[in-house]
Amino acid sequence: MIRRNLMMVERIMYVDPETPVNCVFTAKIKGNIPEENFKAALEKIQQKHPLLRTRIDNSSKKYPFFIEEKDIEPIPLRIVERKTDEDWLQESETEWFRLFKDEKKPLAQLVWIKGQDVSEILWVLPHCICDGTSLVTMMKELLALLDDPDLELQPYEVFSSVDDFLPLDFNMKKKKRKARFYLMMARLFFLMQRKSKIRNLGKNYAVHWKLNSDTTAQVTGKAKTHGVSVHALLCSSFMQAFQEIQGKQAKGKVISPVDVRHFIPEIRQDHVFAFAPTVELSLKKGNTDVLDNARRIKKDLVEKIEKMEARELLWMGEQMHPVAERMVSMMKSSKGGHDITLSNMGRINIPSDYKHFKVETVFSPTVAFPWLNSNTLVATMYNQQMDFTLMSNEDFLPKEEAVTIKNKAIELLTS
Repeated sequence: MIRRNLMMVERIMYVDPETPVNCVFTAKIKGNIPEENFKAALEKIQQKHPLLRTRIDNSSKKYPFFIEEKDIEPIPLRIVERKTDEDWLQESETEWFRLFKDEKKPLAQLVWIKGQDVSEILWVLPHCICDGTSLVTMMKELLALLDDPDLELQPYEVFSSVDDFLPLDFNMKKKKRKARFYLMMARLFFLMQRKSKIRNLGKNYAVHWKLNSDTTAQVTGKAKTHGVSVHALLCSSFMQAFQEIQGKQAKGKVISPVDVRHFIPEIRQDHVFAFAPTVELSLKKGNTDVLDNARRIKKDLVEKIEKMEARELLWMGEQMHPVAERMVSMMKSSKGGHDITLSNMGRINIPSDYKHFKVETVFSPTVAFPWLNSNTLVATMYNQQMDFTLMSNEDFLPKEEAVTIKNKAIELLTS
């Protein structure tokens, strides 16, 4: 039976019982699939992933818990008639605000935008149980099962606490002293912060675009020729675009999530897991050379990843539960020191040809954060095409300005 508290990182993405933070990941397919295949596929996926059989219990004062629900209902399937190519974006925005509160329903939802010969399939999961890699896994499993309902999936055990990930030489006594010090500093920091009443009251939005295969090849070719990664080039171009459009208001910094599975192999590629450690990357003051900045960012990222102690980070986070609520309320009211959170998921490892249908494309995941600074860019690559979703809130970054920044960034990327 699963009963474990939400880790600190999950708790921040959970926010509170009234605030939904859902990730929506969409694939567009050509072909026809019987409805019963969906039901059968969802059942197998729910049997494989333990968190899809849990609910979140808020009855404890200390922290919310994941609790396995014996008679949990199947993952719901919502079917919508397909009218236009943009329906998926509309439905994503609707699903951002779904509250997973029903104790008998799982922490997942599937939306099928059903057309004559073309459909979009949307996975909707609360961010407190999944990261980008989890979404890709779930989509891959779903498509494989829709094509072949007899396929078997291997269930796995969920960890009981972050202590399961600690190395054998972990000096608990020494680390506890360090943790106490950090907690004391955090408490002091929050004491000194004036409680701000500012909140985003605007509408959350997503801007979506794709680069065709020629433009994508141009971008990847440029990165290769100059010995930088596509990720570094994206970071550098977007920060530069913020700088050119926002002037002095721009921060010249991005926050970049890294897949935790690089550091903790026990969390397998096909496990649903929510924690992504982040790295802060910045532009060199006064330097407007996109490639030069990309080189520095690439080097900086490699160094920061090498130094990252993901196991200790997870454990340290657990010592910070007493300030969780203050942390969440600060994120809701502080502009942060960065321009944007940039998540580059890279190549999406999902086949495009199946026996009964074809995957035309996938769209980068969308999410609506309740933070004051909700600027988020997600980039993916599928079928030799780069795909982007840029999300924010009208109050913090008007959509019109976001589009101007996006156009500037593409110009810098491809020039």
